[in-house]
Amino acid sequence: MFDLDGKVAAVTGAGNGLGRAEAIALAKAGARVVLNDLPGEALDRVAAEIGGQAVVVPGDISLMETAEALLKPFGGLDILVNNAGVLRDRMVFTMSEEEWDLVMRVHLRGHFVTTRVATAHWREASKAAGKPVYGRIVNTSSEAFLLGSAGQPNYAAAKAGITALTLATARSCARYGVRANAICPRARTSMTSALMGPAPDEHDPMSPDCVAPLVVYLASPASEHITGEVFVVHGNVAAVMGPPTVRAHWRAEAPMWTVDDLHKVLGPMDSTGFVCHDTLPLAESTFGE
Repeated sequence: MFDLDGKVAAVTGAGNGLGRAEAIALAKAGARVVLNDLPGEALDRVAAEIGGQAVVVPGDISLMETAEALLKPFGGLDILVNNAGVLRDRMVFTMSEEEWDLVMRVHLRGHFVTTRVATAHWREASKAAGKPVYGRIVNTSSEAFLLGSAGQPNYAAAKAGITALTLATARSCARYGVRANAICPRARTSMTSALMGPAPDEHDPMSPDCVAPLVVYLASPASEHITGEVFVVHGNVAAVMGPPTVRAHWRAEAPMWTVDDLHKVLGPMDSTGFVCHDTLPLAESTFGE
């Protein structure tokens, strides 16, 4: 169920950190791996570490031609792991257009162009075969998309977009055999080392190696029943997030709301966003829907 022998996997951002760990784990599971990152020694080292079943396709992953090149080394693709990213942290009121555009381009556009190429390939193959094919997408989001990140408005927005892209892909491409999921990893990498500090001398619960098994599982035949999900993973923890819920709702007694009536139900909300229970709502109120 977990054997990837004969499968082709492309991993973006494979030169370091999460991408490196994921690529190595996929190769150990039997996959032939296409490694993408910007040209450099780091990417070549990962390829050398994996050996003959790895091929390097360097280039800017936000470019369509780079995404298209991922299909060429082995004549197709079965698994796509989007991991490439970059940070340009700044508060929203001091962020430059360039800092915004770069992060959105690498993260969100980078996920889009690879998804566009992979899903088009699988759709064509499915139509030719007259049945669903094998297609797996694992995208890299972040808890920042839900919780916000004060100094990372560009990053948080990009990760929100990646989550939405994942869900839309899962729904639109399921008929062709595509399974698309997102992970929100917590890991000590070159992007996060300034926040997390140095690794402990012994086992590091924030090691990228702790994230890789979930990626392998979501890439494997065993995950056939899983699509459109968002996972949080780190250390020995794996959690699946639920869809957004309606925390409370009200119905106006009149055919439509007035500003005055809205203040009667929304005004009592305290600073944490919870409605004060000692205030009777205007009409019906339901919590936790």
